[in-house]
Amino acid sequence: MEPSADRPAPGTAPPPTAATGGTPATAPDTPSPSGPDVPGSPGSPAVSGSPASPHSAASSGSAASSGSPDVTGAADGRGAGAGRSAGTDSEDYARLAAVGSYGVRPGHALITMVEPHPGHEYAYNRWYEDDHYIAGAMAMPWIYAGRRWVATRELRSLRSPADSAVARPVTAGCYLSTYWITEGRYAEHMKWTVAINKRLNRDGRVYRDRTHVFTSFQDHEATVYRDGAAGPRDHHALDHPYRGLILQVVEAAGPRERAALLEWLRARHLPARLAGSPAAMVTVFRPTPLPVDRMSYVKQVEGVDTRLTLLWFLQEDPRACWEPWFADLGEALAEGGAGRTELVAPFIPTIPGTDTYVDQLR
Repeated sequence: MEPSADRPAPGTAPPPTAATGGTPATAPDTPSPSGPDVPGSPGSPAVSGSPASPHSAASSGSAASSGSPDVTGAADGRGAGAGRSAGTDSEDYARLAAVGSYGVRPGHALITMVEPHPGHEYAYNRWYEDDHYIAGAMAMPWIYAGRRWVATRELRSLRSPADSAVARPVTAGCYLSTYWITEGRYAEHMKWTVAINKRLNRDGRVYRDRTHVFTSFQDHEATVYRDGAAGPRDHHALDHPYRGLILQVVEAAGPRERAALLEWLRARHLPARLAGSPAAMVTVFRPTPLPVDRMSYVKQVEGVDTRLTLLWFLQEDPRACWEPWFADLGEALAEGGAGRTELVAPFIPTIPGTDTYVDQLR
């Protein structure tokens, strides 16, 4: 739809008005959820259990569009609203911090693969970089690490199988975002994420011209390391400068078969595949259902009882090592007889704050 004089283009912010306190609104994407660590000896595989910027008047001392009071004005950094923001007593946070799990393990993950609609690639990327990555993810409680990945048309040409049950067509899903959530804090995080996404939607900060191809919260099942106890752990994976990532979705015939598939992956298949390869680790997750009050444009998760999601963290660009190491991932799983691969998709990391690779998507 073409913009008109009184209607902005999809995903763009309306002009500041008195009703919004002079704050332009922007648009974010809705993210629409473990096993013990058993390291091996060093050197051997080991297994462990909108185009408009959100930098608004609110950040420089004016009231935000949501009606929140200014809390930035005083020289000591406390401001006139110190101790209370939008009706929330700061003491609530002290009480919440004193109880519950606060470990460093990635007990859960949000894994979301999204396809911007043709012609909206730049606008979508700017919205996600400038607003949603923070407001729709990293600013939420118990998300402690995140990274965005991109698949250029060259990378998408490497995907398989052609008849993927996850991506239809298999080339759908240019961007992948991955986030770690503190173990044991899934329920608390979900309360926040549902509420904040409703607020973002109400405030016009949801970018509509995109499709969620594969979005789910997942529970951590295992991590297998190429180099045993040496090297970064899984809780470092989204901060370490890995040069590539492979998303692999596998499926078993049923829940019992999935348990057997997980054990085969953890004990046999992944240690053998990692040995000597450019992949430093593989994290394994199982999907969980999205809440019933999720945003309507995010479809319910499929394969909750039968699928596993594998994230391969690569020390080389996948284009440079695909044929010798990863082109046969799907076939290798099928030969093992434990399950089938529904998607193998390589990505490289985005460069935060930039539009790098956007011109290589189509």
